Amino acid sequence: MPGLPEGYSPLPLGQSCREEGKTKNREERARGEKMGLSNYLTGILNFLTLALAIPVIGAGIWLSQRHDTVCMRFLQGPVIAIGVFILVVSLAGFIGSCFRVSWLLWIYLFVMFLLIMLLLAFTIFAFAVTNRGAGHALSGKGYKEYRLGDYSTWLERRVKNTGNWNKIKSCLADAKVCRDLDNEYPTEAAFSAARLTPLESGCCKPPTACGFVYQNATSWINSASPAADTDCFAWNNAADRLCFDCNSCRAGVLENIRKDWRKVAIINIIVFVFLVVAYSVGCCAFRNARRDEYFSNKAPYR
Repeated sequence: MPGLPEGYSPLPLGQSCREEGKTKNREERARGEKMGLSNYLTGILNFLTLALAIPVIGAGIWLSQRHDTVCMRFLQGPVIAIGVFILVVSLAGFIGSCFRVSWLLWIYLFVMFLLIMLLLAFTIFAFAVTNRGAGHALSGKGYKEYRLGDYSTWLERRVKNTGNWNKIKSCLADAKVCRDLDNEYPTEAAFSAARLTPLESGCCKPPTACGFVYQNATSWINSASPAADTDCFAWNNAADRLCFDCNSCRAGVLENIRKDWRKVAIINIIVFVFLVVAYSVGCCAFRNARRDEYFSNKAPYR
């Protein structure tokens, strides 16, 4: 046949159609397997987060039943709310991916996108408000002291708020952060050499500038002129008061927050990667669900 390569042998028409049909079937099977994989992965990821939400809610309920302090009431509400939120979002993603319900997957993806943006914004914000602050070393002392003015204005306003600080004080009292200092540091020399935590340094003793006379780690005799620091007037030897109303205690709390938020930033990066992966797989599952709805609703050609 003119114009065709040497050795060319055209297939009969029927055989050609069969080969074309087999090729299309293979492509459809491959596409179906790919479509199923994304739905399965989304379902598995959401099943895992669904299982995680149950102990979170349980912890919140346990806190509400076992403890009735201001500190625990302050914590139990957010814990339960976070658990319920995770449960609802994971349930939407799980049902939407397994049963290919596109509107549920749309809600799931919308919430996931908001979470990713909020997590990114929080991480940036956390670095911005914790870039200031550090302890001040003291001559002849093993511990550092902390000043409220060294920290960001935003954090400073949060701990100066009376309502916020009363809740924090309740948590400090529940944690008994100063209870063991008397036994751990029985002498003034041992106490001076101690490497106290920011909370112990700020909340359990008066500022060194006050010049108070040491009796034990949590009991001090007022000096004749305690005007060197306004915190000197806030000190009280009562075990439930100590320096809990001092600015140094507020600074100690902020130093703990600064350190903890830096650690949380690492966790945030891991969670961010997980959310992006889950969001990407969820997008594939959503596209598959929409495609299934399109073909199931499409009228046959006549």
